[in-house]
Amino acid sequence: MRRERTLPVNGKARRHLVQQHANFRAQPKPQQVPAVTYNQNYRIQGSDRWQGPQYEVFRSYHPEWHDQGWYRSHYNRVELIGGGYYYWNNGYWYPAWGYSPSAQYYAYDGPIYVGHHAEPPDKVIADVQGVLQEMGYYKGEVDGLLGPLTREALTAYQNDNGLTTTAAIDQPTLDSLGMG
Repeated sequence: MRRERTLPVNGKARRHLVQQHANFRAQPKPQQVPAVTYNQNYRIQGSDRWQGPQYEVFRSYHPEWHDQGWYRSHYNRVELIGGGYYYWNNGYWYPAWGYSPSAQYYAYDGPIYVGHHAEPPDKVIADVQGVLQEMGYYKGEVDGLLGPLTREALTAYQNDNGLTTTAAIDQPTLDSLGMG
């Protein structure tokens, strides 16, 4: 099902949308975007069928619970973003489950691809939401959370553009949006 789009987002318009979110900081919104809960057995649904090395990180993802000391000794970048701590590893941000008992709000449990620029995930999510909104896919608020409305918009965009349907921000989707 193709979406009726307003205007294609060209390079100049896309840069303007991205600049709007330069200092973006997501806030937890549990009433609007429910938090996911930690499940050590969680696997990303359907990822076993996603073909190609760019999806290996999704196929192999499983949540882990560690304390601050463990995360700090294994990753050089851990940040509080949108109500939960995330750690940075090789182009992706991951939920840092257990890092702080007082900050465990995650709208999505899985890797978020942001490229090698290491932008915070909430900023990249806000940029993607803004571009998808301009294209007519995303109808929600630009909030920097990878919640159900954003995942629905990503699914529609991926379907319409012949991409693997992951409902996540992955390398092919970010590249296709001209943001990789």
